[in-house]
Amino acid sequence: MSAEILAAAGLAEDEIHTVVVATPDLQGRLVGRRVPVEGFARVVEEGVDVCTCVFAWDLTQSLELVEANVFTLCGLHNGIPDFTLLPDLTTLRRAAWLDGIAFCFADAVDKATREPLPISPRQILKQQIERLGAVGLRALTGTELEFYLFLNAPRDLRRAGFRGLEPTTLVPSDFMIHEGNLHEPFFRALRRDLRDSRIEVEAAQSEWGSGQWEMTFRYGEPLEMADRHALYKLAVRDSAAAAGMSATFMAKPLNQGQPGSSCHVHVSMVDLDGRPTFWDPAEEHGIAGTMAQAIGGVLEHAPDLMAWYVPTVNAYRRVNSGDVAGWGSTWGLDNRTTSVRVVGRHSHDLRFEFRLPGADTNPYLTLAGLLASARDGILGKTAPPPMTTGNGYAAPVDPAFPVDLGQAAARLRGSAFVADTVGEDQRDHMAVLAEHEWRAFMAHTGDWDLDRYFDRI
Repeated sequence: MSAEILAAAGLAEDEIHTVVVATPDLQGRLVGRRVPVEGFARVVEEGVDVCTCVFAWDLTQSLELVEANVFTLCGLHNGIPDFTLLPDLTTLRRAAWLDGIAFCFADAVDKATREPLPISPRQILKQQIERLGAVGLRALTGTELEFYLFLNAPRDLRRAGFRGLEPTTLVPSDFMIHEGNLHEPFFRALRRDLRDSRIEVEAAQSEWGSGQWEMTFRYGEPLEMADRHALYKLAVRDSAAAAGMSATFMAKPLNQGQPGSSCHVHVSMVDLDGRPTFWDPAEEHGIAGTMAQAIGGVLEHAPDLMAWYVPTVNAYRRVNSGDVAGWGSTWGLDNRTTSVRVVGRHSHDLRFEFRLPGADTNPYLTLAGLLASARDGILGKTAPPPMTTGNGYAAPVDPAFPVDLGQAAARLRGSAFVADTVGEDQRDHMAVLAEHEWRAFMAHTGDWDLDRYFDRI
């Protein structure tokens, strides 16, 4: 099966019967519509309409904020209008794990003016790529994504309140070949389908957590990387469900000392002629001033962007856990106890790895935040803090970094840097969603509250 870009005019000959046209929402999930192949040419010309509520509701699709008229984009005040998805034909590919389905990412545009919607995560990332290019730089990025895989079927798990989880591995199995062999039929089929969907897997492994797995992908341009990331998550969940299993990209799905699932992001930069800009053989460890300044910018602005990097209540259980999930404004050489880890020894592979985001992060916003921060650091010649050479967790708690989503939402709302990056309206829109998620959590009494307080206080 071909993994090449599909031609819109030849889809029927490629035995495609349906094209999914989709774009990421603010949580990084793919939303859109299914188009019969016979009507795809019309959609390429005219687009397909989707309700603006996909950028206004929360993770549960609650319409509370829409009905409260807190967003300019979407509310009862303007009739909850549509926007238009315009297919990006450079992304047209098979969804090889689904029979006869092709997938095409789309740009969200205003229905009347055809101007890009500023709140669209894909548009936000495109803007940061353009801004970086305007100063003569191009980023290359890669994501490493962990997830947990359980033997339970998805519908059964939800009916059971997600109790009785049966992980696919029962003991720590980080890098262990035997545990991977037991599930190789599933993962071999998944790797094949990803390849045929233009998602090149670089490596895969079993992880330390019970039922935890990781796949890494070939690095590439940031927009293509984010598209692959979003499509990969869809493929994993769909493939697991088809096999009677459940996959989760929660950042911290299990207790009992189990680790969280990360999304480590690798970033390098070249000039517009493709020459590496992070490497300088005359500098210690080969770290050019450009790279040091990029790291300085990333660490300086990370507190303002935590609501992007660490976007859920659950995700703070991971970053506050101490299980090599990043720690404040720290960086070091091949040091997994720091927030930024410098990796590579040559001009072609020197890069930094950003370790704060969890598997639940929106890849478009995370990459946009990293590019904007690195660019600002380079332009402002921001010096990073002293390099950490030992245990990053020995450093004092950095008070600038939010420790829960409520603090992250407040930091986001007050950030002039984020306003400059995406615009005040978009910043405030995202802050409203983060604040709503925190309030929803604080309004709920759960099992932990009852067990800890019911008969003891």
